[in-house]
Amino acid sequence: MVKGDTHWPRVNDHKKFYIVDSFKNTVFLILLFLYGTISAQSVEYGEASYYADKFEGSKTASGDLYKRNLLTAAHRTLPFGTKLRVTNVNNNKSVVVKVNDRGPHIKGRIVDLSRKAMDILQGLNDGVINVKIEVYSDE
Repeated sequence: MVKGDTHWPRVNDHKKFYIVDSFKNTVFLILLFLYGTISAQSVEYGEASYYADKFEGSKTASGDLYKRNLLTAAHRTLPFGTKLRVTNVNNNKSVVVKVNDRGPHIKGRIVDLSRKAMDILQGLNDGVINVKIEVYSDE
């Protein structure tokens, strides 16, 4: 640019970019929150698997330790602490679990369950079962 050009950057022009970037980040976070809220009210169908015993005592994404005898689950997007009713669509058995980890990391699966939860759903022999998951409220 030529120094006499009227579009020569001013000293405070960088603040404009910062404000625009901050606004974009705020909008993104709001949309992300709304997506989480909407998905928290929906029903999902897909496959569920369970944690291998080798993960016993491992730290989950929430900071909790994985314990196979607790009713816990991993979900990709739902907030930690969310309770889910997981139903085995083949036998209609259901269990309520608490989300405390992120996953599953295998395409097509929508939830990873603790060993105890999978046992209640009678899915231990199959390893992977078809389920319906819905957010559960104690009310």
